[in-house]
Amino acid sequence: MKKIISLFFASVMLFSINACTGYKPIFDSSNLNFQIQEYEIVGNRSLGKIIYTKLFNASQTEKNEANTRSVDVKIDVSKSKNPVLKDSAGKILEYQITLDTKVKINDYLTGNQILNQSFANSTTYRAKDKYSETIKLENQSLENLLNKTFEELLIQLTQNISLQ
Repeated sequence: MKKIISLFFASVMLFSINACTGYKPIFDSSNLNFQIQEYEIVGNRSLGKIIYTKLFNASQTEKNEANTRSVDVKIDVSKSKNPVLKDSAGKILEYQITLDTKVKINDYLTGNQILNQSFANSTTYRAKDKYSETIKLENQSLENLLNKTFEELLIQLTQNISLQ
């Protein structure tokens, strides 16, 4: 009886795994056929370079396609860090970090605008007793905000490129 149950369970698992083999995400960056010809980074250059690098890597998925679009990219990033919570002595207990990003993407050949979008993301983090731990938390929060901004940018870019 145990063999029959385990055989039945194994076959159900095999069929359920096999049913997922054709899965493709809706907003897949491999559907984006574009190549960055020129770019400009304004504002915080180090954060802009991170977003540009992620976008450049996404553009390299299908490099040899015949219908690859050439684009110009302008990225404007600004970061602000403000204290949110202080104790009675005036010591800062919590910070809010905000990342404002403006991205403009134009077709290189025609000059038509593909994307002109602003992204504003923020998060809070607690100040730690050691300054180095607070800086680590700030860097992690900033990395999470950059990833979230890039995901939103990729979704908007996928929608706009598929419409044109």
